[in-house]
Amino acid sequence: MTGNNTEREALRIGIVGAGANTRDRHIPGLRAQAGVDIVAVANRTPASSQRAAAELGIARAAPDWRALVADPDIDAVVIGTWPYLHCPVTLAALAAGKHVLCEARMAMNAEEAQRMLAAARARPDRVAQLVPAPFTLGVDRCVQRLLREGFLGRLLAIEVRVADGHFADPAAPLNWRQDAEYSGLNVMTLGIWYECLMRWVGEAQGVMALGRSCVAQRVDEHGRLRAVRVPDYLGVLATMACGAQASFSVSAVSGLVRQGEILLCGSEGTLRFADGVLYGARRGDDGLRPLEVRTDEAGGWRVEEEFVRAIRGLEAVSHTRFEDGLKYMQFTQAVAQSMAERREIALMPG
Repeated sequence: MTGNNTEREALRIGIVGAGANTRDRHIPGLRAQAGVDIVAVANRTPASSQRAAAELGIARAAPDWRALVADPDIDAVVIGTWPYLHCPVTLAALAAGKHVLCEARMAMNAEEAQRMLAAARARPDRVAQLVPAPFTLGVDRCVQRLLREGFLGRLLAIEVRVADGHFADPAAPLNWRQDAEYSGLNVMTLGIWYECLMRWVGEAQGVMALGRSCVAQRVDEHGRLRAVRVPDYLGVLATMACGAQASFSVSAVSGLVRQGEILLCGSEGTLRFADGVLYGARRGDDGLRPLEVRTDEAGGWRVEEEFVRAIRGLEAVSHTRFEDGLKYMQFTQAVAQSMAERREIALMPG
């Protein structure tokens, strides 16, 4: 957990991949912490690195990510790239003695995630953290308490429904999320919602999945016509270790229908999370009602603060540990295997 920086010393951070989340969240969040300097940035090309440095007020543009990771003047690396670079940059950064904050969608597959976790465990003096799934941060502790108190009775069924509100657009170019060379086995936001669910009820034991790419081919950034191998419509059935059955529906083709919700159905009560609000009711109530989240349970985004405090030995990483990332990548890989083989895939002994 601990590093070599105290609160009185400047923590020097390098950025690999200055994408939207890095610009909107990580850089402002890091700059809000006392004694933190963002000293260098590396993007996909030297030219884009120079542009990012100028736009973001960062002193140096590294020629590539390898040069940034090798820089002895950098203490920690924030990885904001697409998943294809998460594993190699993490391994190199930890080997170079840097702390690591890696963007969500931990890796391309479970094997890469396992290598990242092994590298992190080999350097217990370095902090290794993943950017957490953000959707349920505000209610996680409240839901966990309600489950402990028996609000639901026995948990029977779980439904996760996600849709981005878009119609399928065959003319749109190939996005990195649709390109398996960049995204690996990750499908839309499936793994991110599964991470949220794991915080509440734990892991899946087995999965059955069916998905499809509604647009079979798209043109990539180089003008090449490419097959789209990442589904934009997906259904998953899962048996959970807690005894419940879960269903996941994730869609990028549900025009004008935008939703992101989790429904927990128990023998004595129901909980529903939707649009950032937690609803609940118990047997005998007239219907679901908004539930108040206690002040001491309210959560929120504090990723950069947690990263810096962990480096300084002031707290342990909770959102999100590499161990948790491996679990959601194992789930993601099992879903991909189930789609390919048209059968149920076991994740742990039944």
